[in-house]
Amino acid sequence: MKLGLLLLATLPIAAYAQDSTTVNSSSEYPNTFSSGSANVQRFDNKARRFNDWSISVGGGAAFMAHSDLTSFYDKKVNWGYSAYVSVDKQITHVFGLSLIYQRGETKQKARLEGAAGVAAGVGTATTKFDQVALMGDVNFSNLLRRVDNHSPYRWALHGYAGIGFQGYNTSLHDANEFRWSDSPKRVPLFIEKDFDINSLYYQFGAGVKYKVSKLIDIEARTMYIVSGDDEFDGGGWGDPNDYDPATPGSKYNMISDSRSDNAWTVTLGVSFKLGNKLSHLAWHDPLQEAYYRTSVLENAATDLVVCEKGDADNDGVCDDWDRQLDTPAGARVDGAGVALDMDLDGVIDLYDKCVTVPGPVENNGCPTK
Repeated sequence: MKLGLLLLATLPIAAYAQDSTTVNSSSEYPNTFSSGSANVQRFDNKARRFNDWSISVGGGAAFMAHSDLTSFYDKKVNWGYSAYVSVDKQITHVFGLSLIYQRGETKQKARLEGAAGVAAGVGTATTKFDQVALMGDVNFSNLLRRVDNHSPYRWALHGYAGIGFQGYNTSLHDANEFRWSDSPKRVPLFIEKDFDINSLYYQFGAGVKYKVSKLIDIEARTMYIVSGDDEFDGGGWGDPNDYDPATPGSKYNMISDSRSDNAWTVTLGVSFKLGNKLSHLAWHDPLQEAYYRTSVLENAATDLVVCEKGDADNDGVCDDWDRQLDTPAGARVDGAGVALDMDLDGVIDLYDKCVTVPGPVENNGCPTK
């Protein structure tokens, strides 16, 4: 019985709570569900607050880093170049995508072991490459930004990773097998690889961006290129017999155990941000926006005017809601500014000689008998 009464008593509360939290959708926004927030609108180009497209260009040095023939030989650096252009789309304040085209050239050297090395001397190779890739961009500065960091946001650390296709051509020269000679007939080794499904490569790296203005960023970037190809450094074809010491021919591809020749680039670039908004999405810090809005609410002045009409009878109750504007001085009043009359005999307590016993006005509120 008691349980039934308890359930009956709580039913109106449950019904009210369910009604107050019901999610709603509308015919205008059929996929939008809200608990009643007024800040619901269609997300389109007009609603966007930030620019999210940019074009980047840059250039710098390129090296054949981990390969059979390398750009770092005999304590010397053989410099190459790399240049890129990309179209960048910022998806969120943390993640973006780029369609990037890179072109470059590396110069590398190596020497075979034993008698082959004595006969050939130092082999020199050149690789010229063209690459097209889809690259992801993670803004670590936005992702890992401390909640108590309220400093201006002009520097950002970015991480990159991508996959694409490359075409390249190489040349290898030495003093023995790969040289220009008519007697015996010999020519340098030239390798050409076209863009195809087998020319897949990977790259990853990091960069530091600086916001010059709302339209321009500059960036220092370093990328590591994994070719997945033992011919990328120009050391020779990757056929099975090229790894068999018993077969004739120079074995440059056997200098390193790795079957992937990998390159390294260091570049300096400029990004031109497109659009007419005040800021770019990559530089937007949601935490700072939340802090700003909270600060505005905390520091907003409250325009509250107390006793706009004053308190003419000085009874402590403003005339705005005082029901007795001429209360005698010294009289106790209730919340409405009316003088108290405890015994309800028509004589206020200030003048009543018998506060708790009713009596006529002529007898100062005291009974006649």
